[in-house]
Amino acid sequence: MLETIDLSLALDRETYVRQLARRQVQLRELGYQVYVRKRPVVIVYEGWDAAGKGGSIKRLTEKLDPRGYVVYPISAPVGEEKTHHYLWRFWRRVPERGQIAIFDRSWYGRVLVERVEGFATEGQWRRAYREINSFERNLCDFGTILIKFWIHISREEQLRRFEERQASGYKSWKLTAEDWRNREKWPLYEEAVRDMLLKTSTLHAPWTLLEGNDKYWARVKALSTVVEVLARELDYTPRDPLPAGNGKAGGNHKK
Repeated sequence: MLETIDLSLALDRETYVRQLARRQVQLRELGYQVYVRKRPVVIVYEGWDAAGKGGSIKRLTEKLDPRGYVVYPISAPVGEEKTHHYLWRFWRRVPERGQIAIFDRSWYGRVLVERVEGFATEGQWRRAYREINSFERNLCDFGTILIKFWIHISREEQLRRFEERQASGYKSWKLTAEDWRNREKWPLYEEAVRDMLLKTSTLHAPWTLLEGNDKYWARVKALSTVVEVLARELDYTPRDPLPAGNGKAGGNHKK
C-alpha cells in the first residue's frame, strides 16, 4: 500500500493559497452544520515524525469557530491513564454531539510505537486491531463521523526536515533524541504501518493516505477530504467561494 503512494505530487504557491482559502471557507460552513445537526466528528492524524501533522491541523482549524472543536495532542499515558485499558483515555475524549475532536496521534499508538518499542506485548498489540475496529464501529454506530489520515513522507524527506529543524532556532524544540532514535527503526515502523492500514481500514472507517513530501499538497488534500466527507454525511453542499464559470459564486444549498 505504501509503495503505491506518489510522493511527487505537489502544488504551486498560488494554487495552494486559493484552494486552502476555498476549503477553509467551506469547512467553516460545514462546521456550523455539524453543530446544527448535532453530529459528533472525530478526525485522526497519524504519520511519520516531521510529516506535517501539526501544520495540517493548524490549517484545518484556522477558520473554524473555536467553540466547536478541540485538539488533543496525544503522548505517552501518564498517571491514572496507566491504570486503565489503553482505550479508556480516548473514550473520555470522544466529542459530544455537535462537536469536533481532532487527535494529533491517537489510539493507533498501540499498534505503532507501543508495538515497535516493546511497550505492549505481542499478544496485546495483535489483539488491538480487533479492539480498535470495534471501538470505531461503536463510534460510527452512534452517529460519529470518523476521518482518519496517515501522512506519508519518504525517509529522505524526513531527514531533510530533521536537519532543517536542527539548524533552525525557532523549530529546534520540535526535534528530540527520540525522533532520531525512531528514525533508526524506520523498517520496523514501516512494517507496523502496513499492518495497521491493512487491518484497520474498514468500510465505516477507511484510512485516507496523504502524500506528504509536499506540505501544500497534503494540507489541501486533508481539507478537501474533510469537506467532502462532512458534505456527504451531513447531506449538505457548502457554498463554493471561488468564481464559477459564469463569474458568479456557487450557491449554498441542501441536497
